[in-house]
Amino acid sequence: MRVGRRWFGSATARMAEEVTRSVEAPAQRSRSLWPSILRWVPTSTDHIIASEKRLLSLVKTGYTQEQINIGSGPPGSKTRWFGSTSNEPRFINTVTFDSKENSPTIVMVHGYGASQGFFFRNFDALGNHFRVIAIDQLGWGGSSRPDFTCKSTEETEAWYIDSFEEWRKAKNLSNIILLGHSFGGYVAAKYALKHPEHIQHLILVGPAGFSSESDPKSEWFVKFRATWKGAVLNHLWESNFTPQKLVRGLGPWGPDLVRRYTTARFGSYSTGSTLNEEESRLLTDYFYHTCAAKASGELCLKHIFAFGAFTRVPLLQRASEWKVPTTFIYGVHDWMNYTGAVEARRHMKVPCEIIRVPQAGHFAFIDNPSAFHSAVLYACRSFLSQSQSVVDEEALPDVFTLV
Repeated sequence: MRVGRRWFGSATARMAEEVTRSVEAPAQRSRSLWPSILRWVPTSTDHIIASEKRLLSLVKTGYTQEQINIGSGPPGSKTRWFGSTSNEPRFINTVTFDSKENSPTIVMVHGYGASQGFFFRNFDALGNHFRVIAIDQLGWGGSSRPDFTCKSTEETEAWYIDSFEEWRKAKNLSNIILLGHSFGGYVAAKYALKHPEHIQHLILVGPAGFSSESDPKSEWFVKFRATWKGAVLNHLWESNFTPQKLVRGLGPWGPDLVRRYTTARFGSYSTGSTLNEEESRLLTDYFYHTCAAKASGELCLKHIFAFGAFTRVPLLQRASEWKVPTTFIYGVHDWMNYTGAVEARRHMKVPCEIIRVPQAGHFAFIDNPSAFHSAVLYACRSFLSQSQSVVDEEALPDVFTLV
């Protein structure tokens, strides 16, 4: 389906109806018949897709939105995906932006709590150089939200890695540049370790998995966990009490909580380019609906991370097995510590660069999009034609810092 900057009434309605049929459980669909004002949690899959359209109306580049069918299980097997007993096919919500012919393909994977729309400030700029594809990971955003049945870190990693691989095969992609942010960086790195043959370059933006509790900056987490408050929060964490559960629990007051967060994080507490009023309003609306929808992928939290967001299986332990050239990008004020990447680089046997973006925190691509774009272009300079503009190496210190 072709999507421009405006809604096209009947086509949009048909798409929303189709997506609702494919990604909502029957009970969820019946609840969506009620007006939002009469529901405790005023959202539905229709709301997610509609809020995505509104947010992406800020993007000038044309794009195609698809629900990519990854099937109900491995081909030829009676086993269903993700421990489900259902034969219902699963879908990955995908947006592909218009690009020049023969442009390299970059696939963008969001982090925990986010969805592909969080990259809305980047699609136009990157679309000038790449064929840009962004996805909602399984269980997030407008993708299918199967019941989460994983019981271990290994099963949880397979949930994300295998669903991404089925999506890649359905899209017939190879030789891609894979970019992952935060938890999406963890998934991208794990995928690259298992399927390096499909990736020509890996870009990890503030990735999870490259720090550990031995990090000096992490000492206060260990001390805090020893207090009664820390013990309570650790118990909630191990009970898989997610931030999204709080948003749902607040019902009609949930949108205000999300508004307060986005206003603070990307407004008054931002270290870089703050969101304007329209950007803030549309991102808040989108963020709320993706958070308040049925719990699914969010329940990976306790299986992947220990309290304090330390990964249970640090990627640092796999650095010597790296097979794909990699660029790390961190905001200068990122709470993810870039020194973990420095340590990993010592053990890697492939090219590795580390870039720090000024006036940016964990969401460097929102906080300082222009410098972030320059960092991505620099990381991919060998894949871009000479006619495509990349940052002048002599001007690097004024744009970002190489570590």
